[in-house]
Amino acid sequence: MKPVKEIHPYWRPLVESFEAIADAEKAPAMEQYMRNQFAFYGLPSPLRQQLQNTFIKKNGLPENDNFSKIIHNAWQLPQREMQYAALFIMEKCIKNLPITAIALFEELIVEKSWWDTIDYIAPSLVGTHFQRFPETRDETLTKWMLSGNFWLQRSCLIFQLKYKEQTDEALLFELCRQLADEKEFFIRKAIGWALRQYARTAPDAVKHFVDNTDLQALSKKEALKHF
Repeated sequence: MKPVKEIHPYWRPLVESFEAIADAEKAPAMEQYMRNQFAFYGLPSPLRQQLQNTFIKKNGLPENDNFSKIIHNAWQLPQREMQYAALFIMEKCIKNLPITAIALFEELIVEKSWWDTIDYIAPSLVGTHFQRFPETRDETLTKWMLSGNFWLQRSCLIFQLKYKEQTDEALLFELCRQLADEKEFFIRKAIGWALRQYARTAPDAVKHFVDNTDLQALSKKEALKHF
């Protein structure tokens, strides 16, 4: 996606509210925390969420016909808070999105990629989408695992974070095995996170898997953190 200067009419009221209370003193610290990859208005999360809720009450949610265009527009804007707003809107609409929305999620994973958006998209959007359209799951996961893109691979590992008893244990363990040798920090960390989360539901199964699988030290440490 190429950056755009034009703001979609749907977003203008929210942008105006963000700009009205933007904090130029807080923005640099937020940008540095994200390794200076994104610009920020400098809004604390509670305040931003309050403005988003007010915005939805006044303006409603996007119509399906323009949904992708509106989300893409927010993703192209420079301030990171606009990507957070897009994620917030998508989660509000997730139960009404079509089966083809998985293509949109994939685009958002690979564009402006960083842990702050990936770790929202995977469990809150992709995870729910696969529950609504289970026929899309295996083909998508195979594609993402073979992509070579570690953000897509991380998404495969963590999309079940909210599943609890509905977790596909065999799938989770198999994905962890496939990526066990990866050196990328965000993959090693995700393996541990996914296993640690599932351990809240099935501690014995996770302990047995970790004890009998050649995982890297960081993954093991994260997986067994609460044991």
